[in-house]
Amino acid sequence: MQAISHVQNLNSYLIIRRSKPRFDKPVRLAVPVRCVYHSDSVQFPNGVGSSRVDWQSSCAILSSKVFSQDQDSGDKSNTSYASDHLAAAVNGHKTSLDLNLVPLDKKNKPQPPAKQPPQKPLTITDLSPAPMHGSQLRVAYQGVPGAYSEAAAGKAYPNCEAIPCDQFEVAFQAVELWIADRAVLPVENSLGGSIHRNYDLLLRHRLHIVGEVQLPVHHCLLALPGVRKEYLTRVISHPQALSQCENTVTKLGLNVTREAVDDTAGAAEYIATNNLRDTAAIASARAAELYGLNVLADGIQDDSSNVTRFVMLARDPIIPRTDRPFKTSIVFAHEEGTSVLFKVLSAFAFRNISLTKIESRPHRNRPIRLVDDANVGTAKHFEYMFYVDFEASMAEVRAQNALAEVQEFTSFLRVLGSYPMDMTPWCPSRGNP
Repeated sequence: MQAISHVQNLNSYLIIRRSKPRFDKPVRLAVPVRCVYHSDSVQFPNGVGSSRVDWQSSCAILSSKVFSQDQDSGDKSNTSYASDHLAAAVNGHKTSLDLNLVPLDKKNKPQPPAKQPPQKPLTITDLSPAPMHGSQLRVAYQGVPGAYSEAAAGKAYPNCEAIPCDQFEVAFQAVELWIADRAVLPVENSLGGSIHRNYDLLLRHRLHIVGEVQLPVHHCLLALPGVRKEYLTRVISHPQALSQCENTVTKLGLNVTREAVDDTAGAAEYIATNNLRDTAAIASARAAELYGLNVLADGIQDDSSNVTRFVMLARDPIIPRTDRPFKTSIVFAHEEGTSVLFKVLSAFAFRNISLTKIESRPHRNRPIRLVDDANVGTAKHFEYMFYVDFEASMAEVRAQNALAEVQEFTSFLRVLGSYPMDMTPWCPSRGNP
């Protein structure tokens, strides 16, 4: 499309009819308008406005639409006011053809168009329905309000919008479907060990670990107001919480059965909803506030050094750096089973890379490997996937060389994420009562 340098004044007057006529005759504008075409307009492959006739038609149609809308919103019977307002409205209306209509004075000399405000630059929030920073960040977690995962989400992303999910897998899917920006999920506890379900989900889904947060866990024994410990016959909570408080609950002299539920705060909500006066829950003090329960015993975890490690998950990985401590998580497997594990670990030992976690999970696609021997029979070996965390950033050459060597000994290798380590000061839970 070429710029039109010889556009003549369009002295033909525009006739505009109202959607609901107020006059018997159509309104005729007293001031002509002129079509001015700028060479920096956006060009389209369909060739709209490639001729002078097209531009004249576009000017007339655009003017009619803007003026009609303005007339519908209020009564502007003054013709000169309407024509001036028409030009201003059209000039301020951004179109794909970049048409600027400016009024002409009585001497038929064009007036300079009003200075347009600078166009706002396009940001990532205009392209994505998911805001990325600050108080608008949406973080999915497993459980209900009052869960420890909610507290971990608040520690990882202060002032975020926490989104509760009834299952771990739902939290993964919330991020994948752009319902949430991040997911904060537990992977291990200092007393209860690894949370195997989330390790399996890390391999099943394609999310990336972008950070970690370690949260001291402070358990409380909760019941309805007026309920005494002697009246209890049952204690419910998450399996991890039950195992972390097993000795303390026994020392309290409670003759109760212990039942597992989906999460700690959910146990407190269940008691409050069903008015269970013979049941207590192991949950946080915040859950007691949210659901109107009393704290019968405070700090009932068996060890004050009770910490749960959470990982933050996102759709895209972060760029690894070397200016602060980083941790990298990988998962690998080999067709010959665990026989290559020593070779893999030596790749890190030779480069002085410290390992912080080794976890094995059954190889679901190939759980058993059979080795036939004509003399002794068939040997059956269990196959595993190995999860390893090591203290190094993928931006470091030694980490890159280590993984290059690991790849030589494995049939499957995947980097789950390279992310900053949680270096917050140690703040253990309060001692047992």
